[in-house]
Amino acid sequence: MAGSKLWVGVLAVLVVGLGFSVFTVSEWEKAILLQLGRMVRSDYAPGMHFKLPIVQNVVKFDARIQTLESEPELYLTSEKKNVLVDSFVMWRIEDVESFYTATGGSIARGGARLSEIVRKGLKDEFGKRTIQQVVSGKRSDIMDILQVTANAQAKPFGIAIVDVRIKRIDLPTEVSTSVYQRMQAERQRVARDFRSRGEEEAKRIRARAEKEREVILAEAERDSQRVRGEGDGQAAAIYAQAYGGDPEFFAFYRSLNAYRGALDKPSDLILMGTDNDFFRFFTSQTGAP
Repeated sequence: MAGSKLWVGVLAVLVVGLGFSVFTVSEWEKAILLQLGRMVRSDYAPGMHFKLPIVQNVVKFDARIQTLESEPELYLTSEKKNVLVDSFVMWRIEDVESFYTATGGSIARGGARLSEIVRKGLKDEFGKRTIQQVVSGKRSDIMDILQVTANAQAKPFGIAIVDVRIKRIDLPTEVSTSVYQRMQAERQRVARDFRSRGEEEAKRIRARAEKEREVILAEAERDSQRVRGEGDGQAAAIYAQAYGGDPEFFAFYRSLNAYRGALDKPSDLILMGTDNDFFRFFTSQTGAP
């Protein structure tokens, strides 16, 4: 009976010892083995592993990508103008031994070190550029350069930077007002230039149109005079031909037209003797005196 209890006790000790000797590393974890506070191993693959109980212990780290969000901060441009920058960094633990040595295994401490590196990098890069460059399309250049330089500085801490992103760049109120006023002045200058060139072109077009109008009118007047002259000539020829064919009828026809023109209205009145040559066809059928 006593022997059975002894074996049970030994078995219990073995089970407890085995429990303290076995540990597992997940796919998303990195682990280091410490023996009396000193690192002895860090190359654990995912799965089950063993350690010596009591004298050895395991520290695990989250090896997944971490996101470091920072509060918007003011940075000076090369023009000594402030811009408000909102950014974030995506990073992960690359070298677990260096990370543990540099930060004591604290994710928060690693994030703080990384935040200082990125802040300094942003300050340097913004200090090389104007507001127009950082607000327009140059922010991608800043992010690419910053990722390279920050990676080099974060490497001793066992940190690898996956990505650096600038979410937003704002101008402080006083700077925004100044920039908008300058942009407005520039747009107004461009508008004035366009209007000036448009007015100049309009004057040229009007002058050209006026010249063409004068030419067209002059040519039209010339052609009308020629046509009128030709018509008058033809009319004179027709009159002459008609007069030559029957002079008496032609004289009668001309007198009728004269009567129609002189007595066109009911109020028209002519006072003269009937022996006047104008009324010769009123007294004689042939118009003879």
